[in-house]
Amino acid sequence: MKAKTEQTLAFCLGIVCFIVGVVCYAAFPVNTPEEPVRIMFKSAAGNVFFDHKGHASDDGYGIDCNDCHHAFDAEENEQPTSCGDCHEPDSSEESPKISDAFHMQCVGCHEDEGMGPTECAECHVR
Repeated sequence: MKAKTEQTLAFCLGIVCFIVGVVCYAAFPVNTPEEPVRIMFKSAAGNVFFDHKGHASDDGYGIDCNDCHHAFDAEENEQPTSCGDCHEPDSSEESPKISDAFHMQCVGCHEDEGMGPTECAECHVR
């Protein structure tokens, strides 16, 4: 084959592959899971990467929703609220500030179970 014919054939093949890719992407969208897989908590001390699925699923630690989402009623089929909905960045009389709530909840659970991080940098990353 001549170079011009090969170039045209490669260009047409590239266009066909692109069109097939777009059609497949549109035809088979990824379903969003009901529960988050991972959550990134933003923090001035460094963001915290939390493996929600690993903590909540029966294949992981199997922690009950109410253990973390303490204002959640699973029997009413409602979605749990975000921690920031009740816990503000600044302390109030009604609830501890969000950083204190996370530390009490997360560090407290890890200490109770005798496992997990022992230094700040094991959770907080830059």
